[in-house]
Amino acid sequence: MKLFQIAGVLLAAALLLSGCKDASAPAGSAKTAAKAPVTTTAIEAEAKGFVVGSPMATRTVYVFFDPQCPHCAVLWQAAKPLKSQAKFVWIPVGFIGETSVNQGATILAAKDPIAKMEENEASVLAKTGGISAEGVTDELKQAVKKNTALLTRFGFESVPTFVALHAQTGALVTNEGSLPTAELAAKLGLQPPAQ
Repeated sequence: MKLFQIAGVLLAAALLLSGCKDASAPAGSAKTAAKAPVTTTAIEAEAKGFVVGSPMATRTVYVFFDPQCPHCAVLWQAAKPLKSQAKFVWIPVGFIGETSVNQGATILAAKDPIAKMEENEASVLAKTGGISAEGVTDELKQAVKKNTALLTRFGFESVPTFVALHAQTGALVTNEGSLPTAELAAKLGLQPPAQ
């Protein structure tokens, strides 16, 4: 009987993390082709998120995250030292499940979404499940579901996913998975933070 319980727990954990990715992990199967062209213009027009960093920054990084994803919490921490160089727009999705939708809507509903996100990500890293859903409206839940649809329409298969224009070349940069701060800065064409 215990063997079945252990197998059930492992299966549940695998399902929970199936949409969550660490970029340093080896890639699995070949990536499917994008269903729609990835553009920052489409993200700006269609996604609902919140800004971290200077709202007037010329560089914008769009980050699709799931409130239940531990790799998203790692990227949240890694991006903090770079917020003086770019505006990060954090876009909640419900990639992992309905709890994610409700938590994402709670973050969007908060008077201070950055503080609410900080609370959620600390809870996720502590493996305590994230914040409780509060202030959730159907409108905000629909916004999170629309964000999720946009992410999948682009053909992305995991979170976190970020999209930006490279700070030096202007080329479109996309990445699925978390990265340490120095690698994130290099990928985006930003200056690495002082050690």
